Amino acid sequence: MLFLVDTSIYIFRAWQNLPSTVRNRFDEPDNAVQGLAETLCGIIDSYCPQHMVCAFDECSRQGIRHQIYPEYKADRPPAPEDLAPQFERCKRLVSALGIPGYGSDQTEADDVIGQFADLARAQGQQITIVSGDKDLAQFVREQDRYWDLGRRPIATYQEVHKRFKVRPEQMADWLALCGDKSDNIPGAPGVGPSTAARLLNKWDNLDNLMANLGEVAMMRFRGAPRVSRILYEHKETIYFARSLTGLIRDDRLPDSLEAMLRTPKKREEIQQSLFDLGFTESLSESLSIRAAAAEKLAS
Repeated sequence: MLFLVDTSIYIFRAWQNLPSTVRNRFDEPDNAVQGLAETLCGIIDSYCPQHMVCAFDECSRQGIRHQIYPEYKADRPPAPEDLAPQFERCKRLVSALGIPGYGSDQTEADDVIGQFADLARAQGQQITIVSGDKDLAQFVREQDRYWDLGRRPIATYQEVHKRFKVRPEQMADWLALCGDKSDNIPGAPGVGPSTAARLLNKWDNLDNLMANLGEVAMMRFRGAPRVSRILYEHKETIYFARSLTGLIRDDRLPDSLEAMLRTPKKREEIQQSLFDLGFTESLSESLSIRAAAAEKLAS
């Protein structure tokens, strides 16, 4: 089983949930780093995965989506002053725990996860995507799992389908139809999530839907003729949105399962790395013991 972790969301959750008074032994703000350490050690404790990747957002506002659409995520404020310096230490934490970490200056963490999911699946690996972001549900397939760690139990493909009312493969089309306010992606005005799901459940995908707009007008729901007209009038906008909601690849990323292997480390090495990173002696010891115990179970 390959665990693909949407690292950014757990960095932000830790920063939000742990008090700002949490500091490391260098007296630096450390709530995001320590919260991420607990999250990652929790996964290792429970599953000790041989293959595991932490995906990072590294393209800032210079990536392909921003080049296509400068307004993409434009409403999001910059990282707070006490959080921004913790990002680099979070990367060092991932390395200290022996977990491969990847990012791209062109694509987002979502894309890194989607790209690695396709690669692993082609080689027969089952996947667990660890994220609370609905966008990543699009990369789940029949044998995979989707885990909003800390908020929801691990979900199967069928449970993801039930939750979002569309199949995971339809998520990118669904977001293109109804838009995604959190990412500032436009959709068809007046077409909400429920209507978009109804349309895709009938027509399966965006191309098939757009080829049958006349029949959409005759569907048995209130306002069907109006929706058909909206889709026709905003077809260009919908397809533009679809260019933003789906997977964008970076062919410079690794293309082998070996790049996703966790590196076994001795407890003493992990403890020293964590101590050098700023963890207290006691916290470095307790985290390293958990990681080392998991390695012993795996062996």
